[in-house]
Amino acid sequence: MSDGRPPRAPKQPEQEQGHTERTVDTPPTTVAHEGQTPFSTMKGVLHPGLLQGVDAMGFKYMSPVQEKVLKELPSLSSDCLVQAKTGTGKTAAFLLPAIQNLLSHNMLRRGHVGILVICPTRELALQIAKECVDIASHLPEKLECHTAFGGTQRASSLKRFIEGNPAILVATPGRLDDMLGEEKVRQKLQGLKTLVLDEADRMLDAGFAPAIHKILKRLPPKSDGWQGMCFSATLPDRVNDVVKCVLFPGYTSLSTIDPNEAPTVARVPQFYVTLPSIKQTFAALLAVLEKEYESNPDDFKVVVFGTTANGVGMLYDLCKLALPQFKTFELHSRMNQNARTRTTNEFKEAPRGILIASDVVGRGMDFPNVSLVVQLGLPMNTEQYIHRVGRTARAGRDGRAVTILFSNEAFFIKTNPTLPIKPYPTDIVSELPKYQSLVDKSFPQVEELAKTKAYQAFLGYNKTYLKKLQLGPKELVQLANEYAYAMGCPEPPMIDKRVVGKMGLKGVPGLRIGSRDRD
Repeated sequence: MSDGRPPRAPKQPEQEQGHTERTVDTPPTTVAHEGQTPFSTMKGVLHPGLLQGVDAMGFKYMSPVQEKVLKELPSLSSDCLVQAKTGTGKTAAFLLPAIQNLLSHNMLRRGHVGILVICPTRELALQIAKECVDIASHLPEKLECHTAFGGTQRASSLKRFIEGNPAILVATPGRLDDMLGEEKVRQKLQGLKTLVLDEADRMLDAGFAPAIHKILKRLPPKSDGWQGMCFSATLPDRVNDVVKCVLFPGYTSLSTIDPNEAPTVARVPQFYVTLPSIKQTFAALLAVLEKEYESNPDDFKVVVFGTTANGVGMLYDLCKLALPQFKTFELHSRMNQNARTRTTNEFKEAPRGILIASDVVGRGMDFPNVSLVVQLGLPMNTEQYIHRVGRTARAGRDGRAVTILFSNEAFFIKTNPTLPIKPYPTDIVSELPKYQSLVDKSFPQVEELAKTKAYQAFLGYNKTYLKKLQLGPKELVQLANEYAYAMGCPEPPMIDKRVVGKMGLKGVPGLRIGSRDRD
């Protein structure tokens, strides 16, 4: 190719690409490959209605994680800790045995939740619930699957749950913790038979661990005998803290990940671009997107990850103006739930386009046929990087990943030598002037409030990484002001003095401090 990039691997055979309508974690496996086991071998083990359900979904053969769980557990009601990459079919791997247990042992008490699935995001909860409905669609008796997550009206959703007949509940930790404050909710969980923690490692990040432990204390005790299933792509040490509460000693550990394999999807070529200055960030993003499009215009469905929700909102405004030839979407936590759900569905169905997103889609979400993941700015940690890259090369397809960093952020590459990230094959920096003119033309049309919020979010996010960035508070403010000038701000945006205090930046020169909270 003219830009020196390595050629992409040939596309998969046509019959493996014909499931673009799939919107769940499980990959279509209608074409047999050597070693794959058909679901039909589970006849007599799984209820006929479940086998009809997966067949109607287009699944003929088990993915490796599905086969391990269904074939290697001592029984389908055994406790397990399962490690598998995203996009490999984990959702069906826990739903099938959990639902089978309710059916085969007549465990379901009407009006009581038999299966509780806890996952980190609203989008993932909706995705799991949809697959649950599809899998159970051919059962003789309907199993109600309810969801519980923030961003919806608490009173109305709580009323539906209490008055309904929820056999299965898929919930995020915050809303579930809140709901369990109600005695009627706790009563409906007294018949619990299976508890699933999906994306278990993220659950136990600082923001989720306290809620998870509170939830576990208000569920029926483990001594009641309910099944525990923990699923995740990575298994850091902190997982052990919750494993002791969810799994009985002697639980089964299963993994479909080769310990000697690079910790990202093997088929994803990964590249990085290092910029001399933060001011070049936006021009570099446009340059990478255009270069990637030129190399493969027929396969251009992209997720661009920003570091903060407000930063993502600003990037969306910029890309919509600077790249009008592409359909552009935004998805982040500052949007209301209806908008998030609508955007999720639209991007899933879109054959191409650019989704500017925060980490609400960083894990578990399956957007079909994503060909490229771009990360703009410093990933929070190695695990976050891995999960973001996992949004592409799903269900047997190919993908690419590019990370754009400015000079102080380049330590991420050096401190992660196991990640197979190579320098971007085109000299992007030398081509930035022509893209900078496009940035300069577009930013005056972006609302000042969007820039102010992005500036404030930039300060807050990078304040956490001062030591790694080798910056002091004064240098951080200087850096943020350069970021503001790159957005076309004639002077640094004003920040409320209370916010400055919370950030620990009181007295740092270079800030414009006001008395009104702009957030």
